[in-house]
Amino acid sequence: MRLIPLEHPIPPGIEHDRFRLRILTVDDLIKDYEAVMSSADRLRERFPYWGWPDPGMTIKDDLIDLGWHQKEAMLRRSFNYAVMAPDESRLLGCVYVDPPDKQGADADVFLWVRSDEEGSDLEEALEREVRRWLDAEWPFETVRWPGRDLSWEDWDRLPDA
Repeated sequence: MRLIPLEHPIPPGIEHDRFRLRILTVDDLIKDYEAVMSSADRLRERFPYWGWPDPGMTIKDDLIDLGWHQKEAMLRRSFNYAVMAPDESRLLGCVYVDPPDKQGADADVFLWVRSDEEGSDLEEALEREVRRWLDAEWPFETVRWPGRDLSWEDWDRLPDA
């Protein structure tokens, strides 16, 4: 099932002085793998129900994931955006706009920044800009932010979609 209708354009992303947000593709493999694996412990802590990334994740596993995410975006089922340095030299994190697993929202949104950005204000700036972007460019009435506006425990107790 599509998350957004065919007649609604896929939002291209955000241009910001600190980052560029754009659709994640298989071309981002090396930068994505490095960002994910260097932040693996933080990601497993941030997304406790995902079990991701697997400690043994290989670059081939990541390529498969990226290909899947790219195809899902083409089919309008879910959208993964790379948070890139403005010059594209480094992947700084990701933003996920997904169909809800639980009832009560049009979409669930998740984001993360790499461990070595922790303590900077990048994550706060990213979240602020993504919230504006979702309001301005996406066709959702209700967006849920598990792990941010709603605890993971409260999210888990919601009825399945």
